[in-house]
Amino acid sequence: MKERLQKILARAGIGSRRKAEQFILQGRVSVDNRVVTEMGFKVDPARHRIKFDGKPVEDEGKKVYYLLNKPRGYVSTMSDPQGRPIVSSLLKGVTERVFPVGRLDLDTKGALIFTNDGELAQRILHPSNEINRTYVARIKGIPSGKELVQLENGIEIEGRMTWPAHVRILETGRVSATVEIIIHEGKKRQVRNMFAAIGHPVAGLKRTAYGALRLGRLREGEFRSLSPEDLDLIFSSK
Repeated sequence: MKERLQKILARAGIGSRRKAEQFILQGRVSVDNRVVTEMGFKVDPARHRIKFDGKPVEDEGKKVYYLLNKPRGYVSTMSDPQGRPIVSSLLKGVTERVFPVGRLDLDTKGALIFTNDGELAQRILHPSNEINRTYVARIKGIPSGKELVQLENGIEIEGRMTWPAHVRILETGRVSATVEIIIHEGKKRQVRNMFAAIGHPVAGLKRTAYGALRLGRLREGEFRSLSPEDLDLIFSSK
């Protein structure tokens, strides 16, 4: 039975469906030795040879899910031309081909999910599903109530308004504050850009939860398998 090529790639653990679409556009996918760059191209995986970067695409079989507490100084990619440490190097003993669901920038630490389940990754990443991401930010200066309301109502960044956020101050110091912010957008450097827009640059940032799935006692650099109950928590806001 024919299916969309990006769906087959996602199911095989190549990446989320959105990421698979990018790979297709980049000319990294071939069908019967012919490079395919057409969106929506359909193929029967039982009859045609699909390759990604020249290697056969095969169904990964069992789906696996891990939660990593990412330290600072690691890039959230599976390879890095600059030779910086990559997050996958922390998954000691994991034999399946997994990929990170979304990214955390080099200087951001905290919760990062890995899986070979492209469909689940798509559910988490797609904005329409409004999966909450909780962050704790240490910012310069102490924001006023008016500035916090700006973040909560949405703020203009690079010509577009952010979605409403939930914000609360956890702690204040003499020249800084620690703030919890919950958003469901995944734009690049989203939280950093939001605080910079109100004049309070981020000095330290950590993602602590996806939905109701929290890091808990997981130490930096450590990871654990996720159970079906854990996966349900991702899609819960409680």
